[in-house]
Order: sequence, then structure tokens, then C-alpha cells
Amino acid sequence: MAGMATHVITGAGSGIGAAVARRLHARGDDIVLHARDAGRAKELTAEFPGARTLVGDLADPDKLSWAFSHQSLPERVDSLLHIAGVVDLGPVGELTPKSWRHQLNVNLIAPAELTRHFLPQVRAARGHVVFVNSGAGLRASADWSAYAASKHGLKALADALRAEEHGNGVRVTSVYPGRTASPMQAKVHQQEGKEYDPAEWIDPESVATTILMALDLPRDAEVNDLTVRPGR
Repeated sequence: MAGMATHVITGAGSGIGAAVARRLHARGDDIVLHARDAGRAKELTAEFPGARTLVGDLADPDKLSWAFSHQSLPERVDSLLHIAGVVDLGPVGELTPKSWRHQLNVNLIAPAELTRHFLPQVRAARGHVVFVNSGAGLRASADWSAYAASKHGLKALADALRAEEHGNGVRVTSVYPGRTASPMQAKVHQQEGKEYDPAEWIDPESVATTILMALDLPRDAEVNDLTVRPGR
């Protein structure tokens, strides 16, 4: 991706999102970081001097358009990076509608709404939409039904968007990381009742490297699906 580019990033506060934001910020690109509220936005601008922020609650996607209408948005978006996510494990017989809705809202409906909102800017830039999915987006295991359903839906969203926007020069990539050392992974281990050792899992920087590879690939090629598994 030649020259300064503008990237809209969700999930930049930790894990893979923070690693991607650091790399893009360090090379001088313009980053617009999504934050759930004004307090989080202030923290992100302190961590990434010069970055812009965009405030809106992914857990309430019906209100995102209204929230964005009261903020200054970039006129072009070279990449829209959907990295934020939530997980709440449990067997089908115990998961409540509230848990299902929360995971579907944050992991699937909010990315769809953000994409709808920024698609004109992405088209103008002949840009790139990246969905950081999960191995659970390809297969579902016991106790992972709601999370896996949201991620299977995210794969469908990406595949449909790619087919719709290819003619407009928009590239669409799904990345399927295995277990990655992050606060989310620590929460998963807690829910599983297991001891957490981040050294056993993928470093977020390694996933960030694969995402930047897809972004920086010359225009004659496109990475559609990229699976990243633990190397140990």
C-alpha cells in the first residue's frame, strides 16, 4: 500500500488490534481507532499520538450510524480492519438470549454495519476490508456455539462482500487465527477452568504480520482467506 494510507481499526486497545495499530502508526499511516466510549478514546489517543478516534458501541449496532453522524469521519478509507470481538462460552442448554445477542452484535452485526457505513469511502480508495475471524469461524466445538455462530456468519459476510465489491476494486480478506495470546484468550482459559500461559499461543505480532502482508500485497493479487495456526 504505497504512500500514507488511512486505516479504520476496531479492537486497537489490546491483542491483535493493538499490534496492527502499532505497526501502522509506526510507519506513519493515518489510523482512525474505534472506541466504545469517550474515556476509551482518550486512552487510545494517549497511546497513539496523532491518531484519530471514532466513538460508538459495537454492542449496540443500531446506534452506530447515529453516533458517527455526530463525528468527523475520513473522506477515504484504504483499509477497514474488523478486529474487535467478544467471547462467552457455554453449552447450548445454558446460553441465554442475552449472551447470544451480545456476541452476534459485536462479532457480526456491528462489522456489517461499519462496513455499510464506510463502504463508499473504501470504494473511493479501491481499498481493503479485513475481517479477523477465528478458527471457530470454520468449525464449531462444544461450548462454543454462540461465538462460532457469530464467526461463521462473519465468514459469510466477507464472502458475500467480496463477490459484490470485486468489480469496484475492493479487496476482502478473512484471517482465521488460532489461539492467540491476548486478554480474550486469558478470559477463554478462565471460562474453561484452565491455567493460562501466553507463551503457548500465537504472539499477536505474528498475526499482525500476516494482516500487513495482505494489505501490502500488490494490486495484481488478493488474499481471500488466511489461516494462522500456533507454530509450537
